[in-house]
Amino acid sequence: MLNRVILIGRLTADPELRYTNTGTAVASFTLAVDRMRTGQSGERQTDFINVVVWQKQAEIVSQYLQKGRLAAVDGRLQIRTYDNREGQKVRVAEVVAETVRFLDRGPDAGQQTAGFGGQTPPQSRPRPERPSAPLYEDDPFADDSQTIDISEDDLPF
Repeated sequence: MLNRVILIGRLTADPELRYTNTGTAVASFTLAVDRMRTGQSGERQTDFINVVVWQKQAEIVSQYLQKGRLAAVDGRLQIRTYDNREGQKVRVAEVVAETVRFLDRGPDAGQQTAGFGGQTPPQSRPRPERPSAPLYEDDPFADDSQTIDISEDDLPF
């Protein structure tokens, strides 16, 4: 059996970081993902998919990703139910991310900012040399060294 989801899209809002009672970090955000085909009206449709990230990666995502940033998510689909305040059962589908990759540079990339103590933000630091073969043979984002050219017109919001 297999439960694997791979998404590439833009954040619709800044990630929301929370902590569980035991101190585990959890971040959630919604990713806007365009469909490959256009609808009957000829316009491209967009799905808005809820994503949950846990532990240290949740803190990193909430610190460096903002609304409009392009990200790749590799994870699993989770369907859960809970009782809302009115006592009704609510069913929620979300992707639990195992890996989140930042696919574009932030607005401050290449500049020095006070938020980093005068140091260069992590997105603009030089990358270490890549090994000749990917670390994981099934990593769909192993060749992420290519630049993606996206204009404001490509944003679904």
